[in-house]
Amino acid sequence: MKNIVILISGSGSNMAAIIRTAQEHNWAKHLNARVSTVISNKAHAEGLTLAQQHGIATAVVEHKAFADQPQPREAFDAALMAEIDQHQPHLVVLAGFMRILTPGFVGHYEGRLINIHPSLLPAFTGLNTHTRAIEAGCKFAGATVHRVTAELDHGEILAQAVVPVLPDDTADTLAARVLTQEHLMYPKAVAALLAP
Repeated sequence: MKNIVILISGSGSNMAAIIRTAQEHNWAKHLNARVSTVISNKAHAEGLTLAQQHGIATAVVEHKAFADQPQPREAFDAALMAEIDQHQPHLVVLAGFMRILTPGFVGHYEGRLINIHPSLLPAFTGLNTHTRAIEAGCKFAGATVHRVTAELDHGEILAQAVVPVLPDDTADTLAARVLTQEHLMYPKAVAALLAP
């Protein structure tokens, strides 16, 4: 069985879309794959409860617990890797995981680590993508599923979804329109990587 480990920091709406699709399309039977574990860097992330309701194992590795370490980011990533590796992941899926990962972490999961970013990469890497798209006068925005590399939001593009930017859009209305497409695109992109 190909194990999928999903990393979240909040509500986990993309995680929920993947879990729902995996169940509806019976990935266990058709792709020999399952969402085995959901891990968060925040103990109170809403997505953990949702995963548990679907019978999926959860774990928490809090980044704040490593704040007093000489190299807190590296220490956190090492602990996170140890937790992930217990589940023998075929894929590690970032779904609203709000941490920049170290090159060592990214290298450890090379080829198996994917992310969804709320812009049409290579445009608008990093944060505040919707505000930046509106301010730049973009006619279209969207989201990108990509492989994770050591360079932020620069890995191989696996899928993209495009939405129009409307004249009266705010960052919130545009984000909501993009998120609807993320929920459709991300499960399909994950399934494509699991296909034999």
